[in-house]
Amino acid sequence: MINDVVAFVNNILWGQGQVLIYMLLICGIWFTVRLKFVQLLDFKHMFSLLKNSNKDDESGISSFQALCTSLSARVGTGNLAGVAVAISLGGAGAIFWMWVIAFLGMATGYAESVLGQTYKIRDANGQYRGGPAYYIKQGIKNSWFSILFALCLFFGYGFVFSAVQANTITDAINNSYGIPTHYTGLVIALVAGLIVIGGLRAIAKFAEWVVPFMGITYVLVALIITLLNIQLLPGVIADIFLSAFGLQEAAAGAFAAAVKNGIQRGLYSNEAGSGSVPQAAASASPVPNHPVSQGYVQMLGVFFDTMILCTATAFIILLGTDTSVGEMQGIQLTQLAMESHLGSMGGDFVAAAIGFFSFTSVVANYAYGESNLHLFKLDNKVGKSLFTAGYLMMIVWGSMASLPTVWAMADMALGLMTVVNVIAIMILTPTVIAVTKDYQQKRKSQQTITFSESDCEIQGELEEKIWKGEA
Repeated sequence: MINDVVAFVNNILWGQGQVLIYMLLICGIWFTVRLKFVQLLDFKHMFSLLKNSNKDDESGISSFQALCTSLSARVGTGNLAGVAVAISLGGAGAIFWMWVIAFLGMATGYAESVLGQTYKIRDANGQYRGGPAYYIKQGIKNSWFSILFALCLFFGYGFVFSAVQANTITDAINNSYGIPTHYTGLVIALVAGLIVIGGLRAIAKFAEWVVPFMGITYVLVALIITLLNIQLLPGVIADIFLSAFGLQEAAAGAFAAAVKNGIQRGLYSNEAGSGSVPQAAASASPVPNHPVSQGYVQMLGVFFDTMILCTATAFIILLGTDTSVGEMQGIQLTQLAMESHLGSMGGDFVAAAIGFFSFTSVVANYAYGESNLHLFKLDNKVGKSLFTAGYLMMIVWGSMASLPTVWAMADMALGLMTVVNVIAIMILTPTVIAVTKDYQQKRKSQQTITFSESDCEIQGELEEKIWKGEA
C-alpha cells in the first residue's frame, strides 16, 4: 500500500502530471528575469564574499561554514549515484537538462536563501534558526502552510534522504569489498550519532574540513581522467547536446526521458527550490551583515554542486563505459566507469568518495530536520531523543532497502517540499526584490552594507503594489 501511495504521488509530481518540472522551470525563469540574471552579472561577486566569510559569532556559523553545511547536504548520492541514474534512464542528454535546472536554480536558490536570512530568528539558546517554515509563517503569515512544509522537511531530511545516502554507501562498499550492507549501515548510524550529538555548530565545523577536501580531490581525479581521454571529449559533449533533444535516439520518448530525469536528478543534487538550503543560510552570520550576501554564497553552492561535481561524474561515466543500459543504475555504474579508467582501484576510489560525500549528507540532513523541532514544541530532550532515534533507525533501514524503493520515497519527499517552498517564495517575490535592491544600491554607492528592515519598507511596499498590479 505504501509503495502504491508513493507511486501515485510521484506520478503527479514527476510522471504524467509533471507538476514539479513545470514549477521549477517557471520559478527559475521568473527569478532569473526579476533579478536581472543575477547568476551571470554578479558571478565574480559570489566568490569575493567568501574572502571574509570565516568570521562567525556565538549566535551562528560563518558564511563559509553555512556554505559547507549546505554543500555537505547537497554533495552526496546525487552527484555520484544520481548522475548515473539520470544517464541510465535519460541518456547523455539528461546532463544538459541538469545544467539548465542548475542555471535557473541558482536564481531560485538565491531567492530562498535571502528569505532564510531575512526572516531568521534566535531560539532559546541564542542560536539563529530559519528556513521556509519561518519565512512562510512570518512573511506570508500562514501557520498551517508553515507546518505543512515543516512536516515535509521532517519526512525528507529527518528520515528518507539519510536512508538514500546510507543505501548508496553500503551498496558501493558491498560491491567493492563484499561487506554485508546491514553491517555497514550500523557503523554509519553509530558514527553519525556521535557527530550529531554536538548540534549544528559541530556539524558545521565537521563539514568545513571534509567538504573542501573531498570536493577538490574528486574534481582533480575527474580532470585527470578527462585530460587522458581528451580526444573523446568533443564526441561526448556533442552527444550530450544532441541527446538532450532526442536527436540521436531512435526510441520514442527519449526527449521526455532526458528532460524528466535531468531535472529530477538535478534537483535532488543541488536542491535549489526545495527549501533545504535556507536552513543553513539562516544559521549564518554573514559578512557583510546583509541577507543578500548569504544569497550570493548559497548561489555559489548550486554552481559548484551541479556545474562542477555532477559534470565531473558525467564525464567519468560517458568517457568510460556503455551507458545504454535502459534500466535504473546507481553507484555501480559510476564504479564500473571509474574502473575502466583506473583499473580495480577505480572502484575503491568511488567507494571512498561516496563514503565521504554521502556521510556528510547524512550528518547535514540531521541539522535540517532538527532546526524545525521547536516549531512543534519538541526542542527538548525528549523530542530531540525521539527524532534522533528515528533518524538513526532510517539509516539502518536504508542500508538494506532496494534501490528503486529508497529513490522513489526520496523523490516524493523532495517533491512535496519543493511544491510548498516554490509557492512560498513566489508569493514573497516583492521581499526578495526589495532586499536585493537595498543591497545593490548600497554596494553601488559604496555605503557600509548593513541590513535594516526600515531600509526596505518603502521599496517593499512599491514591489507589493507592482506584484498586485496596483502600480
